[in-house]
Amino acid sequence: MEVLFVLIGLVVLIGAFIAGNYNALIQKRNRVKDQWAQIDVLLKRRADLIPNLVEAVKGYASHEKETFESVISARNNVVSAPNAESELKANGELTAALGRLFAVAEAYPDLKANQNFMDLNKNLKETEDKIAYSRQFYNDAVLLYKNKIEMFPSNIVASMFGFKPEPFFEANEKEKEAVQVKF
Repeated sequence: MEVLFVLIGLVVLIGAFIAGNYNALIQKRNRVKDQWAQIDVLLKRRADLIPNLVEAVKGYASHEKETFESVISARNNVVSAPNAESELKANGELTAALGRLFAVAEAYPDLKANQNFMDLNKNLKETEDKIAYSRQFYNDAVLLYKNKIEMFPSNIVASMFGFKPEPFFEANEKEKEAVQVKF
């Protein structure tokens, strides 16, 4: 009879261990998804601002067709990305293209004084700042989730239930390059 109570106690203990770790993994995975959703909202806002910004710059720098096309193309790639990893890559391309667009805008003093451009620029800058903070929060959530997946003893439960790590939001090589403008 004592052996039965010990076995029941052991089963309950193992069950509680598995349930506790499973719930913690679910919580951390959901936090990662929530943080990604926050970034996604901000990327959508940025994508919505870009056509207006391009139109404002076009009036002043109509000969910069290649720059405008690269910004619009990169923006469309972000909007139509089928998954998070594609969106991360497209986002890096958009950041680089926007850098080139702002470098072009710098060459036109009248444009920089245009109220519409200034408002768009301010909104875009605020959005970019929010994206940067959201990336940081997302990466923090990914780190906590990844640690939980990889650290003992929760890694046992993670492997039992197929928990997989999520990608970090990293700057790609294009985002790290200095913007060059040629006339």
